[in-house]
Amino acid sequence: MGSRASTLLREEEIEEIKKETGFSHSQITRLYSRFTSLDKGENGTLSREDFQRIPELAINPLGDRIINAFFPEGEDQVNFRGFMRTLAHFRPIEDNEKNKNSASEPLNSRTNKLLFAFRLYDLDRDDKISRDELLQVLRMMVGVNISDEQLGSIADRTIQEADTNGDNSISFNEFIKASFWASVTSCVLIYAAVLFA
Repeated sequence: MGSRASTLLREEEIEEIKKETGFSHSQITRLYSRFTSLDKGENGTLSREDFQRIPELAINPLGDRIINAFFPEGEDQVNFRGFMRTLAHFRPIEDNEKNKNSASEPLNSRTNKLLFAFRLYDLDRDDKISRDELLQVLRMMVGVNISDEQLGSIADRTIQEADTNGDNSISFNEFIKASFWASVTSCVLIYAAVLFA
């Protein structure tokens, strides 16, 4: 597999991916090898089924949500470049990268990490998190370990604390202002980072 990975990925592609994602040459090569090992159809793309074969995702309560994050709306395949763009959200922000002048914000910026986490909760992709969406994700995370009444109380309190405009939902701007999300986001991103390390 290692030779397959190194022969199919051109040097200029590696350089473009380095610029776009911030991954090093060796990280890209290693992740390409992982990508090709997951590509059971050997067609240069991954399907949801390919991701579902990853044991850590299969047992993760948010596995389906993490898998969905790799696929743009309406798409059922992801190529290596798209795979790398999604993984870039999990990269830590290094001090020397914080001050770089760039035309666009890095994929691993705090804002992009929060947007990634927000989308895990925004199940219907309407750019807001409703109480029902929050309940569904909480239920995925805790299973039957907490009663529906307790989950409802957590969801209500979370909406009440984060919802500053009174629409009974959480917008992305409200999401980034709520301190609760920092810890939730960290947990989700740390787990995903470990998963693909």
